[in-house]
Amino acid sequence: MKKFDSSDQTIFNYDEIVKKLNNSPDLKLRELNSKDNTLQIIFLNNLVETEYLNTHIIEYLTQLPSQQIHFQYISENIPIEEVKVAKEINEVTSLLIKGYAYLFFSSEQKGILVNTAETTERALEKAETESLVYGPKLSFTESLSTNIKIVRRNINDHNLCTEEVVVGNRVKQKVRIVYIKDVANSEDVETIRQRLNEIEIDDIMDSSVLAQILDDNSYSFFPQYVMTELPDRFVYSITKGKIGILVDRSPISIICPSTFFSFFESTEDIYLRWFLSSTLRLLRIFAMISSIFFSAFYVAAVTYQYELIPSSLLLNIGQSRAKVPFPPLLETLILEFMMELLREAGARLPSKVGQTMGIVGGIVLGQAVVQAGLTSNILIIIISLSALGSFASPSYEMGTALRILRFPMILLAGAWGFNGIMIGVCILLIHLLKLTSLGRPFLSPLYPLRIEDLKYAFFRLPQHFYRNRATSNRPIDKQRLSWKTSNKEDLDDI
Repeated sequence: MKKFDSSDQTIFNYDEIVKKLNNSPDLKLRELNSKDNTLQIIFLNNLVETEYLNTHIIEYLTQLPSQQIHFQYISENIPIEEVKVAKEINEVTSLLIKGYAYLFFSSEQKGILVNTAETTERALEKAETESLVYGPKLSFTESLSTNIKIVRRNINDHNLCTEEVVVGNRVKQKVRIVYIKDVANSEDVETIRQRLNEIEIDDIMDSSVLAQILDDNSYSFFPQYVMTELPDRFVYSITKGKIGILVDRSPISIICPSTFFSFFESTEDIYLRWFLSSTLRLLRIFAMISSIFFSAFYVAAVTYQYELIPSSLLLNIGQSRAKVPFPPLLETLILEFMMELLREAGARLPSKVGQTMGIVGGIVLGQAVVQAGLTSNILIIIISLSALGSFASPSYEMGTALRILRFPMILLAGAWGFNGIMIGVCILLIHLLKLTSLGRPFLSPLYPLRIEDLKYAFFRLPQHFYRNRATSNRPIDKQRLSWKTSNKEDLDDI
């Protein structure tokens, strides 16, 4: 039985709480009078679960003998899981806003807070932003407790740690650090713990906001942490030795440290056979490269190095551009801008209307600009392929970053041709080489070169090649698979 020491407790009555909450009309008071004591039940009526409050508190208290209605007995015997004693008025009002009820014993001038919050959360549904053919379709929700339950159901290991950190000065937000104690690198755990404790901000609106605060380089337009709403991807990363972060009120989880190649991995690669997974992963990487450079190559070749184009194709390009009044640079920028405009409009409109807008708008505008002589047919094909390449990334953030990266590459190609593209490539490589994620190299395993980890980044091999976890994560327990092959006996006589 828990003993509550209220000797140094500050006294808070109803009038003080009303004043602190600026005379909120939602603040309600229910009084229960007995011979020796008067009990005030203070709560915000739109934040508590009314049935729970009536059943477990009011009905319970009305059935007690009058001599038992006092601070010590109620605080130790009330059938509520969470019971707290607050010592500051700010703590009382903060818990009231979270759905707690304040039980104040006016004769004893003491009070306790009990959790009666109404849990409003959506049911477990299929993931919207990350689609899979194979594997579980379940996604995280906005409830932190539900997300922790999903993780524990998938990792039934007693070494699974879920540390809670409260972030936010005005609006307190619960954040959980999730890792396996004997697998995750202790330095990485301490780094993320220290960064979270050092955050000074009024409110963390979402896990995506938290990821931006935790970034090693806030000025880079490359995301440095993988964000996913898929529990299986989150769990798989945790078992590999990475650290996960879950934020209350957010269905998106954070995985760190991450590498550049982590954004082109999909959990579907695990469920498919190794040859298919390797082909698809290499296809994504090729699509990424095409997305960045395809349009820029067109501008550079048509403007400066047209001798690199085969003569038959150059003739077709010349005929297609005969009526186009703009130079290749301006022509490409106009089409890229139109493509981004269609994508943004389709994303902001309701789902059914957005799909129609994207398909019809793309077809109608594409045909109209060609007939009007504003662009060529070949450039429309190139722009479409570039757009498809950026959507091949499983990460929405990385796909968006690649689409934005096309514009400076096009400008450099229009200014200096292929020399300008090489300048852009050099700047991009220097930036990626300097970039880190939780202090770890972002281009690992290419830099620093770890040949044994290449099978985790670029392709997949049969399972017996993955006896150890990737050294890039620096796990404590390096072995993940013990593969024993049995010797086949000669069975010719059977």
